[in-house]
Order: sequence, then C-alpha cells, then structure tokens
Amino acid sequence: MRCTLGVDIGTSSSKGVLVGPDGAILATATRAHEVSRPHTGWVEMDGDVWWDEFVSLARELLAATPDADIVGVGVSGMGPCILLADERDVPVRPAILYGVDTRSTAQIDRITAELGVDEIARVGGSTLTSQAGGPKIAWVGDEEPGAWSRARRLYMPASWLVRRLTGAYVLDHQSASQVSPLYDIDGARWHDAWWERYAEPVEQPPLLWAGEVAGAVTAHAESVTGIPAGTPVVAGTIDAWTEAVSVGAHEVGDLMLMYGTTMFMVFTNSVATGEETLRTPSMWTTAGAFAGTRNLAGGLSTSGALTAWLKGLTGADYPELLADAETAGPGAHGLLVLPYFAGERTPIQDPDARGVIAGLTLEHTRGDLYRAALEATALGVRHNVETMRAAGADIRRIVAVGGGTQGRLWLQIVSDVTGLVQEVPETTIGASYGAAFLAATATAEPDETPAIADWNPIAERIRPDEALRSFYDTLFDRYVRLYEDSKSVIHDLAAAQRGAAPIPTPEAS
Repeated sequence: MRCTLGVDIGTSSSKGVLVGPDGAILATATRAHEVSRPHTGWVEMDGDVWWDEFVSLARELLAATPDADIVGVGVSGMGPCILLADERDVPVRPAILYGVDTRSTAQIDRITAELGVDEIARVGGSTLTSQAGGPKIAWVGDEEPGAWSRARRLYMPASWLVRRLTGAYVLDHQSASQVSPLYDIDGARWHDAWWERYAEPVEQPPLLWAGEVAGAVTAHAESVTGIPAGTPVVAGTIDAWTEAVSVGAHEVGDLMLMYGTTMFMVFTNSVATGEETLRTPSMWTTAGAFAGTRNLAGGLSTSGALTAWLKGLTGADYPELLADAETAGPGAHGLLVLPYFAGERTPIQDPDARGVIAGLTLEHTRGDLYRAALEATALGVRHNVETMRAAGADIRRIVAVGGGTQGRLWLQIVSDVTGLVQEVPETTIGASYGAAFLAATATAEPDETPAIADWNPIAERIRPDEALRSFYDTLFDRYVRLYEDSKSVIHDLAAAQRGAAPIPTPEAS
C-alpha cells in the first residue's frame, strides 16, 4: 500500500505514524524519553537519541505494516534547538533546547546591547529572549571553548534526521527564523554579517521550505532503518508548525493552539498578499512553514508539564484528577495559579518567573489544585491571544491540536476563559501526522495532491459558556495583577535557586 512515514521528536517523546493516501492512520508508535536538567535553567538532550528513536520507530512501523510502500518521509521536532556538531557530524555537546532553557541571559543582554533592540527586531522580527537560538550559540562560544573549537554544523531535530537519512545539510526557513538574530525575516535568508559575528566558524545550512524535498534515503540509511533507498525526505520544521499543518491551521487568519508538554500558539498572516510582518516585543515573529507566510507565535513554558507534575505529586491518575477538577467547578473554590513553574515565555518573557498558588486553605483538595492548574494555562492562552490582537492579528479561526485535546474539560476551560470557539479535528495525533502530510504533498502527482481538509476534517466545535464570561474576566484581571504584585519576591527566589543569593536558614534555638 502506498503510504508516507512521519516522525516527530518531541520534548517528552518521539512519535511515528504511517499514513495511507487518503489520510487514514495505518500504524503508530511512540518512544518516551526525558530531557536533562543539569543546572537550574538548563534543559538539554543528547542529539543521538533523536536518530536512535527514529530508527526504532521506523522499524516498528514497517514491521506492523508489511505491505507498506513508503513513497515519502516527513520529519519534525521540538525547537528551536541548538545542536552543534563537528565536521564528521559528531555532536560537540548535548543539544540546548528551546525557550525552556534560560541559560543564555548574559548573551541576550550582550548581543542586544551590541546590535540594538530596534535593529534586532527590524532584521529578525523579534527581540531576543530565551526562545532565540542565536544567544544559545553564543553561549557555547563564551562558556565552552573546547566544544566551540570543534563546532562546524548547526542542526535541529528535523534537520538532524534529514542529515542522517539523506546526507543533506539543510535547515528550513521557519526553524532558521528562530535562530534570532542571525536570520533576515523580510529577506528570507541568513544575515551574513551577524552570522559571521556570532556563529563563525559554523557553516550556514542552506535553506528550504518545510514541504520541499531535501534529499533521498541513502543505501546506508536503508540498512539501518529499513526505509528503501531513494525514498524522498522533506526538510520538515519545528513541531508546532507541523502540528498546524496537521490540522490545516496554516491559512491566513488561523490560530493554532497546541496542547502538549508546553502550550504553543501560532497565528498566520501573509506577506505575499501585501500584509505587514507583525512585530511586537512580547511575542515571536517568524517565517511560516510555507513561502509567503509569516507567523506571530507564542508559548507557555508549562501546560501538560504542570498537570504531569500534579499527577506525580498526588499519585492519582488523569481520569481521577479530571473528575475531581470537574467537581471543583469554575474558580476552584478561590484558588488562582500562575503556571510559571519553568519560567515563562510569552507574553511576559520572564525566565525568572516562578509558579504561584494563591488562595490555598486547609479545605482545598487535589481536584481544586488540578482545576486551578487547567485554568492557569487557559489564562496564559488568553494573555497571549490579547497580546496578539493588540499587535494587529486578525484571528478568524482557532484550531486545537495535541495530546491535551483528548480531555474535553481542558478544552472547555480554555474556551470559557478566552471566549473563543475552538475547532477540533478528527485526528489530533499532532506533528508526526503533519510531517506525513508534507511528505504526501511533496511526492504526489500534480493532479493528486491531497488536501488536509479531506485527510482530517473538523470533528467538533467547543463553544464558550457565555454565563461564565464575567467570572473569568475578573479572574483574568487577578491573574495579571498577581504576577505584577509578586514579581519582585519571585525574582529574589529565582536568584536564590540559581545560587546567586543563599536562602537564609533559621538559627537553631
């Protein structure tokens, strides 16, 4: 059977899927993994794990579908990640992950001072934050000269897989646009002068769009993976953008909400039709997955990670916690949570933010805590949506995707808090499905190009409860004020956690 293979390398797992020509899922496979947190604010992963898990997933999927005729391979992965390798493609150190890794604060400050915040935003679209790849590259140069002296190539999960499968050294435009400030957003090319200043002697990877074919599976890769030599492999891109592809949320005016370990939001507009590239200091302006598109994006540092933390803390399973949260009801009996348990990305851009649970009493239950955590992520989504709209985003359609969409309560809370209708497609398996679709479109005959609306139609719409609008308007106001009112104390605690200032201990009596 003619089919495409899609693999996504995520923060907590890698997922693979085999998809038939009509979009039907033929087989799926998952490999769980963990990131490394060697120091406060550091989040890393061994890049070799990405390839090892791809090989394992590919072999399992092919074994499960003996009659599969693989006509294309799609790849995606978390990002922006910075994996530097030597001239033999041996990683010089573990990959530094996206905005959840906050180690490069000094480099952000230095590069901003050297280039100027306005010029950085003009060229790259965004100001520098923990999400930006350029300062992470500079951090390696500043802090690990041994590794830096060997660094010759730059990879992210998708491009690393492309390299191992095909031998091609490439990066897609969307991923490149998050290596701020080294990419020219309006010119859709590397900014040579700044690359030379901050990334030499690393070789610039040639740029492709996400759905373009990067190369073909080599004979060596076939011997390792079982995928036939000569099979086309697309360039792929960062998982959130591939998730948007998987549900068709990449047209002008679309906003995708990705429910995962973190929460991600991607709004699409078009420069091809004369629209401006939207810029605002508190969000990320990036290239789109496809030529002619631009995105305004945002992300929460924790969402599913926060619910998983509570699951581990309480020892209850998710069905129990969801049932308890439903019983708790709106407002969780007076609890309010700031979900900044790993710092926060947009729109506050504060790596020193920390989680806060306000209003606790002895009467509160685990269900109240879980409900308040779900509401906290919804309040974070609202904060991002309102910031996007203030920057000029004309949001016409909301599409939800990711593992968190399996729980109806979470979806309903997000709609109630934001006042937004969410469309939920039939298939929410996520980025691996989008990667398979990109491979299908890249390898299809001109008159047989598939449409994602046919592959993955909308299954339901989640509508907000208008009776709760006033209540959640008030809660949102408190949410914003709680951060501002607690920020100075939280920053002191964050400094103490980094070892900048000791936490005093009481004297023995």
